Amino acid sequence: MTRIAYYKGCVAGLSARELDASTKLLAPKLGLELIDLESVTCCGAGDIQMADPDYALHLNARILAEAEHAGSDTLLTICNVCTLNLRQAAWQLGNDEKLRSRVNENLERSGARPYSGKVEVTHLLWLLARGEALERLAEIAFKKLDGLRVAPYYGCQLLRPSNLMGFEDADRPTSLESVIEACGGEPVDYPAKTRCCGFPILLAREQTSMAELARPLEQALEAGAEAMVTSCPLCHLSLDAWQKSLERTEGRKLGLPIFHLSQLVALAAGLEPSQLQFSRHVVSLGPVLSKLERVDDPSTGCDR
Repeated sequence: MTRIAYYKGCVAGLSARELDASTKLLAPKLGLELIDLESVTCCGAGDIQMADPDYALHLNARILAEAEHAGSDTLLTICNVCTLNLRQAAWQLGNDEKLRSRVNENLERSGARPYSGKVEVTHLLWLLARGEALERLAEIAFKKLDGLRVAPYYGCQLLRPSNLMGFEDADRPTSLESVIEACGGEPVDYPAKTRCCGFPILLAREQTSMAELARPLEQALEAGAEAMVTSCPLCHLSLDAWQKSLERTEGRKLGLPIFHLSQLVALAAGLEPSQLQFSRHVVSLGPVLSKLERVDDPSTGCDR
């Protein structure tokens, strides 16, 4: 087992806590022992970054310091926004000794631990999507998704800015497609998979936000998707919880089930739907689960 510091963020710890639960259940199957960082705060999302960038830097430095104190040189996240904020802070602090010294002085004055500047921030998707990890994923995903047509949804903040995130081509990403295929599913391509879900402006400009939300859902359905998978809890909330509002606005049924990455992989790895808390989703995953159960039922002639 590889020990790794784990930062769940606030959305996966509260509003969408099923995503944190599924990650923790999946981790042992991936050979990971998660060091849960409990005494940490929100990373600030984009709001604090815009209002007070220096304060946001201190928030993220404290999280990085907690990971370092836990004995891990890698910090794992399951959120696109957390990954971006933490990587930005890690880059700033790792490349500017004077800045790091000032931030550490403030952290220690407040009773927090200092940060040495050596923690690597990675996302669960990045951990899964290459080399030996992808081969291991194909091995543990014994309960294959059997051709389930899944639309990958990257959103905007896991890919850009590319010089900071840098895992793959921001215009032509393939990591989610690789994971879907390793789990036995069939990726569905569509243009809006790298666009914003509208969540950041939901309260300020709801109509514009709904238009952003509609684009990936409608395109994925038109391309024949039976479900969608996202790597971000904020995108998950937007695509799942606000899909009903979008249906009322547009006057038509969408009904596209939304998986978080950890849930999709955990389901393929044999974990039960009840363990993954699918009942907490607003859009029912019932049709998808029923299809997979029929495929797995010997009486249908479709036994794996």
